[in-house]
Amino acid sequence: MANFSTLQNKATGILLLACLLFSTFSGKQGAAMASNPPARVVVGAERLLQADFLPLIRNKRLGLVINHTSLLPDGRHLADVLHQHPDVQLTVLFGPEHGIRGEEDNHVSNGTDPRTGLPVVSLYGKVRKPTAEMLQNVDVLIFDIQDVGARFYTYIATMNHVMEAAAEHNIPFMVLDRPNAIGGQYVDGPVGEKAREPVTGPQQLPVTHGMTVGELALMFNGERAAKNLPQAKLTVVPMQNYSRQQWYNETGLPWVKPSPNMLTLTTATVYPATCLLEGTNISEARGTLQPFERIGAPWINGEALTKKLNEYRLAGVTFRPVSFIPDSVVDGIRIYPPKFLGQNCEGTEIVVTDRKAFASAQAGVYILHALYSLYPKEMEWREARMDRLWGTPQVRRQLQEGRTPAEIVKEWNDELAYFRQVRNKYLLY
Repeated sequence: MANFSTLQNKATGILLLACLLFSTFSGKQGAAMASNPPARVVVGAERLLQADFLPLIRNKRLGLVINHTSLLPDGRHLADVLHQHPDVQLTVLFGPEHGIRGEEDNHVSNGTDPRTGLPVVSLYGKVRKPTAEMLQNVDVLIFDIQDVGARFYTYIATMNHVMEAAAEHNIPFMVLDRPNAIGGQYVDGPVGEKAREPVTGPQQLPVTHGMTVGELALMFNGERAAKNLPQAKLTVVPMQNYSRQQWYNETGLPWVKPSPNMLTLTTATVYPATCLLEGTNISEARGTLQPFERIGAPWINGEALTKKLNEYRLAGVTFRPVSFIPDSVVDGIRIYPPKFLGQNCEGTEIVVTDRKAFASAQAGVYILHALYSLYPKEMEWREARMDRLWGTPQVRRQLQEGRTPAEIVKEWNDELAYFRQVRNKYLLY
């Protein structure tokens, strides 16, 4: 009989062999997983040119609602691709805020696209909805613009205006779907006095809606029936390989800043909270390389504001004191003159530590509450702007009355519950 030492040596050898085999298997499995990363999201613009959808535009005169984000993943612009396509005739380009090539930070004018030579019609000036004259050479209208997921980001309003025009003039309307940059799950914010009305436009959305542009188009168009309004002949070209859990950096698509001040995905993450400061005299750091990630003013004490905000212990975010000087040029583009141009502003930076836990719409209430608590004399409300951003005057009034942020947030839960019921009917993913 083998002695104990011999048995122990054999057992050790067997254990080492098992570990070696497991390590080899795990290594091969890990290598296989690494060589097979999640499939890249295929956007609607790619699918438009494939067999399933190309027949809908073949031999048609097309009007295209686009901007600089209307790219295929290989970097080609959709306008250039369709202009060169032998089976379609691209006749006119419609531009939203910032223009079709993303080079403007103000109201844009009509003109000519230098790359295609096609007429460009501005939908962010005196005219927001295409007229019959603008559509006289259009058989199909197509929308393809990247959104960021906040109700007050103007591209979805442009989409809705164009869809209304398509319905009124009996022109087929197509939306080429793209991801919601901040994910398709976070739904938050007040809906206001129109909470129980059919959701026919951005004015009935909460601050963050958790939907793609295609889903929004389906909802706006579908809900028009309840108001006896004409509905568009709508086709949404859906994405492939997309799930609502994905944030933009998980889609495999390159980030193209959707507007001059929307520099990164981090900017988009905090934007629903800090864009609300456009309704005040406090800077949201436009004119810097951290727009919307920082807030401040020349009369703010950054340390005191940061301390106040951190005392709220908001999930997924922390704050740190900063100072910044707004400029008139950001990332090579001349922007609309920012607040406190050339002046030193003290304030705080919003540092997201867990983006899935961060409730940006609610954070907006706490930020405004902190500022109004610390600087009741210096802080000015631009009431009309603030109320448009929230979609209701209720939040501003409650803050001015001294209500706590927790009380304000709690009151919009019923409105959100109704919106979620409507929203669920139109989700594609």
